[in-house]
Amino acid sequence: MLKLAVFDFDSTLMDGETIDFFAEELGIGDEVAYITEEAMSGRLDFFESLQKRVKLLEGLDYSVVEKISQNLPYMPGAKQTIAELKNRGVKVVCFSGGFRSATGYAKDILGYDADFSNVLHQKDGKLTGLVGGDMMFSHSKGDMLQRLQNILGVTQEETIVCGDGANDLSMFAHAGTRVAFCARDILKKEANIIVEQKDLTQILEKI
Repeated sequence: MLKLAVFDFDSTLMDGETIDFFAEELGIGDEVAYITEEAMSGRLDFFESLQKRVKLLEGLDYSVVEKISQNLPYMPGAKQTIAELKNRGVKVVCFSGGFRSATGYAKDILGYDADFSNVLHQKDGKLTGLVGGDMMFSHSKGDMLQRLQNILGVTQEETIVCGDGANDLSMFAHAGTRVAFCARDILKKEANIIVEQKDLTQILEKI
């Protein structure tokens, strides 16, 4: 029986990449999206790619960050899927290599129990190009998942994880049910459930 569900945020609970939306405001959408894709496909180190992308956002007004973070398009079925899992007695958590400005706001809308992500550093109302937080490295999700399992007394077999990119691999290593959602090939190889449509409710039919 499942007791813990962990979802990625960008391109899983949310339809798109938060950082790409920020970059579009500065007219560097293509440049940042390219780095994002390389990282999610496993061709770039996640930590280095995150630092590189956030550095490009230097000078963006934090008010713009907040506005975008509060108007993101959530993935079809996200709210319903989380509600159903919670009805089944499952704790639902979001791990994101993205940002608290987005995951913290979405928490009450989508209904998950907690979020672990990164924080964009700001000074005088503008991004400084620096970032810190819980999910900075390619191994961060797996590390945090193990810690949560220990705290909650949950086994690998009682854990379901869902993501789309290479930085989700580390949590796939510690879960019995591994969902690749509209995912890159590098993640599909490690999954035991693959969903190709942008509809998270499809997961409920497979678990």
